[in-house]
Amino acid sequence: MRIDRIWEFLQRLSPLTRSCLLTELERMESCGIDMPGSADLQAKLRAELRPDGANDNTPTPSQYFFAPLDPLLVDGAPEHANFGRIARSSLVPIWEWISRDLLPMMARDYNEQMKLLIAANKARDLQQAAAAFQTKVAKSLEGNLRSPEGAARARSKLAFYTASPSAYGDLVKMMGVFRASEALAKFAAALPEKILKFDDAQVDKVTGLLDSFRKQDPGAVPFALAVVAGRLRTPRELMHIATKAARTRNAADVAATPYAIAISMVLDQIDDKRIALRVALRKNRATIARDVLADINRTEAALRVRIREFDASEWGTRMGGIRDAISVLVEAEVNRFPDQLGHILELRNSRGNGLLTGLIGKGRDAISDGATFCKRLIGQA
Repeated sequence: MRIDRIWEFLQRLSPLTRSCLLTELERMESCGIDMPGSADLQAKLRAELRPDGANDNTPTPSQYFFAPLDPLLVDGAPEHANFGRIARSSLVPIWEWISRDLLPMMARDYNEQMKLLIAANKARDLQQAAAAFQTKVAKSLEGNLRSPEGAARARSKLAFYTASPSAYGDLVKMMGVFRASEALAKFAAALPEKILKFDDAQVDKVTGLLDSFRKQDPGAVPFALAVVAGRLRTPRELMHIATKAARTRNAADVAATPYAIAISMVLDQIDDKRIALRVALRKNRATIARDVLADINRTEAALRVRIREFDASEWGTRMGGIRDAISVLVEAEVNRFPDQLGHILELRNSRGNGLLTGLIGKGRDAISDGATFCKRLIGQA
């Protein structure tokens, strides 16, 4: 009955408001925020706003518009700056802002043109029309965001469509991607579709491509690195681009390389995993929680192997903050099962890696212990 009353109220709202509500509900769910009745409301809103097939099978004008961003999209709702990456959840509010506030008449003309081209299945014309509108939007953004006042207006308008703190930053990134779209497309085409072995020879080849790209658009290097990460068998291998170029493996020397931001991007991956861990714990998904913890541990260990004096660096400080946040997450869950799990919190190794290493442990045996821990923690043992 309560859901029916809420739904009756929602029907009085505009389609735009309901669409933004659906996006926000999905974003909060990806953060692990529980809202009673949210699943039923999302199902009703999807059935109304995204008819079967329309969202997945039928291309839309906005999908063509955002196509250059596809290799850079990250799911979920990041609570931190993801270098070179854009939150998928930002696309809907950005599109609504462009269509209703930034360039409403041009957006209307673009939508009408694209619908005709989609119906006629004219692939080349579709790409050209999308590219033309991307250029118009990029130029408009450059003019609007140049001044503090213009940036403040954009933030305020975006806040009408989403509460996500990353939306404005993603808008700025989108502008950068559109400006460098041609160079990024050429760079991506020169890479292997999948880099199964990122050995020294392959690192040198990719670094050579990055060097050429950097000469054309140094500000777009994070986007190029994100494209590389998407081709790697294990995204954390991106760190090799920075460490191989360094004079030594000391943190200061790695930080002095042109691609030191790759290390920060690997830390972004760990932070994304932290959010994924929180979601898994809240949804009682023990197997996923175990795998996420193991992946975090492997990535942190790889960073420590590749970079000397890691703990003393800014990267080490950030890693410590992420690890502390993970400790808080796990301790909050452990407090619900004190009789079973109190002893797990006392595990530490001699290098001081803290609770994270204690939970995962040293090597395969401790990873197995971590699996048992997660199962007990969630009550699925």
